[in-house]
Amino acid sequence: MRVVIQRVLEASVVVKGETVGAINKGLLVLLGVEASDGQVDIEWLVKKISQLRIFPGNAGNIDKSIQDIDGEIAVISQFTLYASTKKGNRPSFMNSAKPEIAKPIYESFVTQLSEKLGKKVATGIFGADMKVSLINDGPVTICMDTKNKE
Repeated sequence: MRVVIQRVLEASVVVKGETVGAINKGLLVLLGVEASDGQVDIEWLVKKISQLRIFPGNAGNIDKSIQDIDGEIAVISQFTLYASTKKGNRPSFMNSAKPEIAKPIYESFVTQLSEKLGKKVATGIFGADMKVSLINDGPVTICMDTKNKE
């Protein structure tokens, strides 16, 4: 699994003119799934994101997690995170999991992250054409891949 995590002051996702998910201060997580991803990847990523210390504390140091600040999270499915641009100018998405594989993994990730935080996680609609808006705070943007844990 591959993610782009953005620390935000707010974020929202709109599908067909309707806001389907919105958060205030917290994290916007763009999530890509590869066919070989599974429960181990989900667990590692849920733990890592929930404990990631990228929010400022009292002394101004970046030493607080999403749990420490009681922040919110939005997770948006994004198969394009597995784009390959090695050949030509048109990206290939061969490494992205097919929807029938990716959707259950995405849904399980959202459920487990919600359980870990003890609150609802905002989402878009899997596979839909989404318009995502955000105010990046910092800016702080971090990329992670469960295949590069070490």
